[in-house]
Amino acid sequence: MQTTPATPPSATPSLPPQLPTPVAYLGYGGLLPFVALALVGWWAPGTPLWATALMGYGAVILSFVGALHWGLAMALPDLDEAERTRRFVWSVVPCLLAWPALLLPPQMGAPLLMAGFAAHLWQDHRLARQATLPTWYLPLRWRLTVAACVCLALGAAAA
Repeated sequence: MQTTPATPPSATPSLPPQLPTPVAYLGYGGLLPFVALALVGWWAPGTPLWATALMGYGAVILSFVGALHWGLAMALPDLDEAERTRRFVWSVVPCLLAWPALLLPPQMGAPLLMAGFAAHLWQDHRLARQATLPTWYLPLRWRLTVAACVCLALGAAAA
């Protein structure tokens, strides 16, 4: 029986030059809970649990973006060992920021989440200097980060 050899794990996949439609839908769609919960906070501040939901969603998403660096550390063949280790270490930092943010009132937790999102964007830029990422990745991350942080700030102000 003849088998086709598998692509070696070190092979670089083809990077699409434009933002793939599913990524756009998922990325921008992921902003909907941020926007909806921030609006509820301003239009109906007495609505139960909206601030808790906003903080919880922010913490989950911050943890998610941190996990991206774990995956990249495993998958990018061009990283040297020191940078690969830094990516693994960094990947858990957003979780370590997100968790205590949930234990704080929104006026204190939201800035902690916002700092985590900003730090992660900075880490994405550091990674982009050392690894080949799709050209659409950093602009998308910037837009998603700004939108999430604005919603967290509005939610904290309304809480």
